[in-house]
Amino acid sequence: MNEQEIGKIVEAVLNKTINEDGYKQCMSLQLANALIQKVMEKAKAMGVKAVVAVSDGAGRPVSVQSMDDAYIASFDIALNKTYTSASLKMSTAKLGELSQPGESLYGIQYTNEGKIVIFGGGEPLTVNDKVIGALGVSGGSAAEDTALAAYGKAVFEEVRTCL
Repeated sequence: MNEQEIGKIVEAVLNKTINEDGYKQCMSLQLANALIQKVMEKAKAMGVKAVVAVSDGAGRPVSVQSMDDAYIASFDIALNKTYTSASLKMSTAKLGELSQPGESLYGIQYTNEGKIVIFGGGEPLTVNDKVIGALGVSGGSAAEDTALAAYGKAVFEEVRTCL
């Protein structure tokens, strides 16, 4: 394979990550870190010491950042929230409702070696109704984590279009 062929392959990959409006439609490290910074600023303002994680559309970690003095357990929990939200294409808060006894997804939390999280703080990140990643927040109360993840989802489009 020569240099021109490699260049064409790289260009094709890059072109697939940009939509018709010129905005990124995949989860890059730059986008993940920019979103995490926004969420961490909000967490600091709320007095929450959080771990914030972003995964790609397949639930694989792209970036995880921890605020000083955050709970050690929050690292795995935030990652599992991204996995859950990406793989099931819904917020962990919504999944929490659907996994109650008698509901359609009851028992799901016992699958996937404990990676499925059924409490708030995880949100799928979508572009044109396609999941390109997920956000997971852990470190506060269930209500705080849920609010921070919802905030992250709300500012995701703003962050994405600014890069």
